Amino acid sequence: MKRTFPKPISISAQILLDRERCVLCARCTRFSEQISGDPFIALVERGALQQVGKYADDPYNSYFSGNVVQICPVGALTSASYRFQSRPFDLVSTDSTCEHCAGGCQLRVDHRHFQVKRRLAGDAPEVNEEWNCDKGRFAFVSGRGEDRLKHPLVREDGALRVASWAEAIDAAVAGLQAAGPSVGVLTGGRLTIEDAYGYSKFARLVLGTNNIDFRSRPASAEEAGFLAAEVAGRTLGEGVTYSALEAAKRVVLVSLEPEEESPLIFLRLRKAVRKRKLAVTTLAPFATNGSTKLGATVIPTAPGDEAAHLAGLDLDGDSVILVGERAASLPGTLTAVADLAGRTGAKLSWVPRRAGDRGALEAGALPGLLPGGRPVADRAARVDVAAAWGADSLPAHSGLDVNGMLEAVEVGDLKALLVAGIEPDDFAVAERVRSACEAAGFVVSLETRLSEVSQRADVVFPIALLEEHAGTFWNWEHRPGRVNTVISTPNPSMTDLRVLAALADALGQPLGIRTPRQALAELTELGVWEGPRATPKAAAPAPTGEGPVVATWRQLLDGGAGMDGEEALAATAKPAVARLSPATAAAAGLTEATEVSIVTGKGTFSLPLEVTAEMVDGTVWVPTRWPGACLADFGLVAGDRVQLGGGLR
Repeated sequence: MKRTFPKPISISAQILLDRERCVLCARCTRFSEQISGDPFIALVERGALQQVGKYADDPYNSYFSGNVVQICPVGALTSASYRFQSRPFDLVSTDSTCEHCAGGCQLRVDHRHFQVKRRLAGDAPEVNEEWNCDKGRFAFVSGRGEDRLKHPLVREDGALRVASWAEAIDAAVAGLQAAGPSVGVLTGGRLTIEDAYGYSKFARLVLGTNNIDFRSRPASAEEAGFLAAEVAGRTLGEGVTYSALEAAKRVVLVSLEPEEESPLIFLRLRKAVRKRKLAVTTLAPFATNGSTKLGATVIPTAPGDEAAHLAGLDLDGDSVILVGERAASLPGTLTAVADLAGRTGAKLSWVPRRAGDRGALEAGALPGLLPGGRPVADRAARVDVAAAWGADSLPAHSGLDVNGMLEAVEVGDLKALLVAGIEPDDFAVAERVRSACEAAGFVVSLETRLSEVSQRADVVFPIALLEEHAGTFWNWEHRPGRVNTVISTPNPSMTDLRVLAALADALGQPLGIRTPRQALAELTELGVWEGPRATPKAAAPAPTGEGPVVATWRQLLDGGAGMDGEEALAATAKPAVARLSPATAAAAGLTEATEVSIVTGKGTFSLPLEVTAEMVDGTVWVPTRWPGACLADFGLVAGDRVQLGGGLR
């Protein structure tokens, strides 16, 4: 007799189960237990009644749940976003690279009738093997909303209106010519290395300035020096790779929570922990869920104390240090990491959060660096690049970094901004970015969607979505990952590079490149710098004050713009909570049944309190962003101090 069940049942908001299709192969339960470490589903009952079930109080809210859909051999597990959307033989498949983090996951993108229907993990043994995270799998519809930009916009009488391409280019050229070299270029993490190279070349060759920075987030001069000395100009194999992580005897995590910030690093570490007994050490304020699944040794560390703890570590050449971009806001941390690697011979790798950051660094999207890790201050490096670009000379002075540009706009020393793919909420102080865009005499925005920045711009150019153009992302290993055109239309949208080339032509200084192929060929021909490295910069003094120190990082599913339109995925996100140690909570008169109020100089916000055992005293952990709010609204970064107050019961 055929078994029949009500269908489907929700394993989670995203994963649905048709029980009568299930052949009890146990692939899904084995993946959850052995690969991701999330044993929230299991085979229950016995005999003819046996079926896949979930724990009553624990929905299957794993960051890797989509993989069980892909490995299910009979279609018993489906996703809410793709269920009944198409038959597999109706789909056209294209290989590509994920845009959501610096992991470089290879994807198979399936589309039908000029619309992407689903994304699957690609088979890339050296990178993501055959897995990917749920954000990379499901978050690809954000560009389909009503805020998608389709036509250029020009500000007239205080309001943006639709304009022709010729009119928008003329308006942008007039504004940039009036500003001269007093222009700042701010780029975000969505750019491929070809587009980032286009901005780097446009800034130096066309605008005549080194005012360019890809770090649309909390940044520091110490970080810029670290990136120039330790990261830029390296090639695949010189540093750490996924394979090296597996082969290491010990991995030290600094300002990095892999499960949240680089999920495939987490999976590779977990594989090595299970198979080779890899020892993982993390400097963190408490033992996270990811640390527990890695069996990590947690060195309890309040933000700002990393340098002191690193000085006491004893590593060797079989050890690996992974440092995240959050270290930029913790004075002395990056310097201590570099010193530790140099002193012990341990391998060191920087892991940014966004897909385009590693390529932007290599493309020269920093005020003190030219493409290939060439220091702007080195005359031979400038001559090298100028010759390749056919220019007589390049600007010799180091430009302004992101903080310097925002400050220069505030005091009127910078007349115009050219921005691409940035969100104020990603910066240290969101209101400062909004104010800078309003205070600047002229703003040009290149964007896929109408954003807070483009709403304040004087000229807005619509840019192609990632699925509509080709390019390359460099992952944290320095490994290139090809982005192929998935959706081809008769009248494709313009890429950043094409718009920059059009502006350069109109400004009378041709860029010399228009396509990703041309840009990549030119960057490859330049190669990496083999001369002396830039000198690291001293750390700024640590912030002072009274009250608990803020610890924070972005959770993988945090309500960011890239998740827009994917409600099922958003429903699997972890709830936003504030964490305190028992002693810190008791000192503030708080219990777990209350909300805690975090009082800052820019306002107060409240979150449910979760008292966390063995957490560092004098520290409060909050997510960097959660649906409807972010720390940037209150001007907070890791290491800042706040006051605590009681909230609602």
